[in-house]
Amino acid sequence: MTAARITVNGAQAPLAPAAPHTTLLDFLRERGLTGAKEGCAEGECGACSVLVARPGVDRPTDWVAVNACLVPAAALDGQEVVTSEGLATGGADGTPPTLHPVQEELAVRGGSQCGYCTPGFVCSMAAEFYRPGRCAHAGPAAGTDPAGGTDAAGGTDAAGSPDPARGTDHEHGPNGFDLHALSGNLCRCTGYRPIRDAAFAVGEPAEDDPLARRREQAPPAPAATAYTADGSTFLRPTTLPEALRVLAERPEAVVVAGSTDWGVEVNIRSRRAGCAVAVDRLAELRELRFASGHVEIGAALTLTELERRLDGRIPLLAQLFPQFASRLIRNSATLGGNLGTGSPIGDAPPALLALDASLVLAGADGEREVPLGDYFTGYRQSVRRPGELIRAVRIPLPLAPVTAFHKIAKRRFDDISSVAVAFALDIEDGTVRRARVGLGGVAATPLRALAAEAALEGRPWSAETVGAAAEVLRTEGTPMDDHRASAGYRSAMLGQSLLKLYAQTTEAVTS
Repeated sequence: MTAARITVNGAQAPLAPAAPHTTLLDFLRERGLTGAKEGCAEGECGACSVLVARPGVDRPTDWVAVNACLVPAAALDGQEVVTSEGLATGGADGTPPTLHPVQEELAVRGGSQCGYCTPGFVCSMAAEFYRPGRCAHAGPAAGTDPAGGTDAAGGTDAAGSPDPARGTDHEHGPNGFDLHALSGNLCRCTGYRPIRDAAFAVGEPAEDDPLARRREQAPPAPAATAYTADGSTFLRPTTLPEALRVLAERPEAVVVAGSTDWGVEVNIRSRRAGCAVAVDRLAELRELRFASGHVEIGAALTLTELERRLDGRIPLLAQLFPQFASRLIRNSATLGGNLGTGSPIGDAPPALLALDASLVLAGADGEREVPLGDYFTGYRQSVRRPGELIRAVRIPLPLAPVTAFHKIAKRRFDDISSVAVAFALDIEDGTVRRARVGLGGVAATPLRALAAEAALEGRPWSAETVGAAAEVLRTEGTPMDDHRASAGYRSAMLGQSLLKLYAQTTEAVTS
């Protein structure tokens, strides 16, 4: 086993003497790479984002933007990282370096004012710049209307800036740029317009772009890591049996995947682990299989990987993904982590409850399958035994044809839900044959709305049935007053969500 080290901007950087809990952000800044900043230390502002080489969905490698403030530097042992400083090219001979296309567009379009968060924007934009297939979804070029003719303004607005909305929607540029890539970068001191203009102005990577060429080679394989410093240890087993053996021997160890939850504990609450075990690159936890009776989703696949690999084949999850935190968080977060924390306000459990999902729990003595409805036993508590891992999530097939995920939060994106409601209904000949309703944020655990399901099943899908069931749904759970919402508001939103679903389904039938 070699000494732990990370490739940063093409150069090897030894991990020592950093402590195992040291974040990638602190590791980089201690080496003089101060472009990435700490803003919130919770993965909400994006000032710390950097690029990491990860296994690709459509190519061998994807450049993925992650929150450096959350991930332990030890988790990147043997991996490749590119910071904002590493995007420019040239300059080794003393001449000024050539700015990266993303940096150039932000500069010329006034997308930076104080500059504190700009390097984070640069890295998130660069990840989208290199996203495979981005330009394949591009709209009409500037200077043409959607029908292909030249517009009178030549593709610019009255101020002479490119009109990013021409021939596209509000969240996707004519160059295929998806603004969701910036949903986790929250500083807007210049106003959002120049940042959006810069994003919508970048073209395709040049043929000699080194980071574009790097995508055609496989990313580094996961390194077997056993790093100890300051009395604590970071371990990365290379197989599931090895990981289970470690957890059997050290049941007190903290299991980390994307670290989007544990990183907050380390930063905000100064939590320290005597032993941390990384499972995010275990091959046994990264499979996606469609079997005859179910879909099996590996617990360590990131939400971004799932979103792109499923490609809408599970419509309820397709509705969930864009509302789950931000792209930066989804690039690291996993279903296994979201379920493993047992949080009552996680967004994934309500959707998975509505889908009748079960969990495959793996331990040193073998595997067992537990319905998700039986998994949660109390606030952040579950039936998972010491030493067990969530290996996979199983969703039975066929899927319910009518689904919806409603998240009520103060912000449209990148926010914690006040209430989350997921529906999966089988409606046949105007009658509700089967109903599943998952709830989050209204009790100490995520839960099924069993009474509301019973009020729907076997009855006609009508305004009368839905109105009565909505009254029942308002009584589900034990909502509380807090800074996000009052108990009364949460109860009202439960009933309103079912009325909204009914309105949406009837509009679809009549339109």
